[in-house]
Amino acid sequence: MNTRLPQIAYMSTYIPKKCGLATYTHHLREAITQAKGTRAQDPVIAICNPDERADYHEPWMLPVIKQDQEDYRRVAETINQSSAEVVSLQHEFGIFGGDAGSYVHEFLRRVKKPVVTTFHTVFEHPAAPYADIQKEIARWSDHILVMNRKAIGYLHDNFDIPLEKITFVPHGAPVPNKADRLNLRKEAGWENRKVLFTFGLLGRGKGIELILRALASAVQAVPELLYIIAGQTHPEVRKHEGEAYREELKDLIRELGLEHHVQWIDRYLPEEELVSLISACDLYVTPYPGMGQITSGTLAYAAGLGRPILSTPYVYAKDLVQGYEEMLLPFGNAAEWSSKLIEVFTYPGMLANWERVISEIGRTMHWPHVGAQHLRLFQQVITKQRDTIADVV
Repeated sequence: MNTRLPQIAYMSTYIPKKCGLATYTHHLREAITQAKGTRAQDPVIAICNPDERADYHEPWMLPVIKQDQEDYRRVAETINQSSAEVVSLQHEFGIFGGDAGSYVHEFLRRVKKPVVTTFHTVFEHPAAPYADIQKEIARWSDHILVMNRKAIGYLHDNFDIPLEKITFVPHGAPVPNKADRLNLRKEAGWENRKVLFTFGLLGRGKGIELILRALASAVQAVPELLYIIAGQTHPEVRKHEGEAYREELKDLIRELGLEHHVQWIDRYLPEEELVSLISACDLYVTPYPGMGQITSGTLAYAAGLGRPILSTPYVYAKDLVQGYEEMLLPFGNAAEWSSKLIEVFTYPGMLANWERVISEIGRTMHWPHVGAQHLRLFQQVITKQRDTIADVV
């Protein structure tokens, strides 16, 4: 491998913003810095709101106001005049300004350094205005990364993007510390329980009711079952209906007699605590009814941390556990979910076998591995651009 260590400019939301993409980019940057074996601070173009700008005061931080088109043009010129050799653009439609995030085009049209774009959302059947926006981003990008093998076909079929321009790299995840697991369970009060765990911003469409109804039967056979529902109510949900949905779920818990089998963690969880809680659970569940979800950061974390998974077969879950479809169940059939929970926690060796399988899958997702993969790809893109310029000259 070319040992030259390029400077990389990252464009995304960024910590301290409480946003999954911000956290992801922070870990990616740290992992690549570790892979480079350097302490040098690569620049970050941090997309933010006006009231957040002051949070990005380090010399290597380049804040861009989300809704200010001129900011995108200005930062492109800054990068052109910098020593950055490649831009890592983390793309999610909601983070950039303009219609469906179109302001990112202002940056892409002007930046002269090669751009590697990671698409965190890819639609099987993209619709306007998202389709046109994404097609244009892909056109201006020198290379595209996706976290789901299915996304390669979607991008190729919908936008005629050459297959050689797209690379699958798994979603990064923390490296597990198995020695801590028993202590973490003790701290959480889960020593004698069989723990299911769900994390995410709460809202209708998460499938929580399905697990509760399945649990009502399963606890008859496995009385130690405990279901942890972690995460705040989604801000948009709270804005429109307050905590009505959470209250409905609490009513259902009382109706099903599950008060001893459900525990709420109704607050923002710092990542370190989230990783600890996932590490301490016995089974991570994502009972989502929508089948189109192409990426799930929390499911990726569960896999990286080696925790067995039970999920509906949405696109990311299917891609993650391919070959082990016994970990996937259709949405809506509470009796089937109940039977599977009983089987997983009573059939000798089944949970341990699932843990071995997921640990093997998760090993490829650990940040040191993912960071090194990104670095190799960035070096290839830089070399290719240099060779192209040399040929022209």
